[in-house]
Amino acid sequence: MKTFLIVGGTGKVGSRLAEVLRGAGHGVRVASRSGGDVRFDWREPGTYVAALHGVDGVFLVGPGSATDWSPALGQLLNVAASEGVKRAVLLSARGVEFLPDGAVGRAEKTLAAGPIPWTVLRPSHFAQNFTEAMFVPINGQILAPVADGAEPFIDVKDSAEVAAEVLTNASWENQTVEISGPSALTFDEAAAILTEHAGRRLSFIDEDPDQHARNLRAAGTPEGYITWRMAMLGGIRRGDDAYISNGVERVLGRPATSFAGWAAREGSVLGLTSA
Repeated sequence: MKTFLIVGGTGKVGSRLAEVLRGAGHGVRVASRSGGDVRFDWREPGTYVAALHGVDGVFLVGPGSATDWSPALGQLLNVAASEGVKRAVLLSARGVEFLPDGAVGRAEKTLAAGPIPWTVLRPSHFAQNFTEAMFVPINGQILAPVADGAEPFIDVKDSAEVAAEVLTNASWENQTVEISGPSALTFDEAAAILTEHAGRRLSFIDEDPDQHARNLRAAGTPEGYITWRMAMLGGIRRGDDAYISNGVERVLGRPATSFAGWAAREGSVLGLTSA
């Protein structure tokens, strides 16, 4: 059994990854600015050594996509190498090709050029974005500037299980692994499935992309993040992100969880969500 550091271990993927690794008998060290097992701050390189000391591998969730954090990642990888860390896995995003010179694309390049074996994990949009993130319904409406574009939403639980396998298995080193759900759904189709399991009617409303960006600016959202988010959503709107990735089946030897299967397990939480 080995010990793994999870940077971003209190987030959607990191928290579930910690459960999977502990269930397999591994040691887990959750790193965060507060509330984790060890203090870690991307902006403070002095926190890197203590977090990385004595771990076999590290799972990396970046500090966001608003600004270029690849210099900090390069520093961390050098510290990891000096501490004897054997493997680094980066949580990226499958739509990185829609903004190749953005913060996430730069982080991928820095990882691949770094001193330790690596794996890039690129998931499609999470099914849990409807319960925990940008697609959570407001007054029964799912608002997104995606028109009739389809997306093969992936269950975060699948993402965590794939992350655990590539983190603990050297056969996935120096590879990019793309993962998605088994089929692409429009947001109207997703809303219909969620309605079945949420106990209330949910509908999808297409937003104007320019208005969506204006709303983000009005809320004080950093411009770099707006650029990233609109690039990702634009990929869905154009139909460019509807393709299926077979990474779950390749890595885990089983099909990816369907959106309906995820909704049957977790979608009822939407019944508790108010305006």
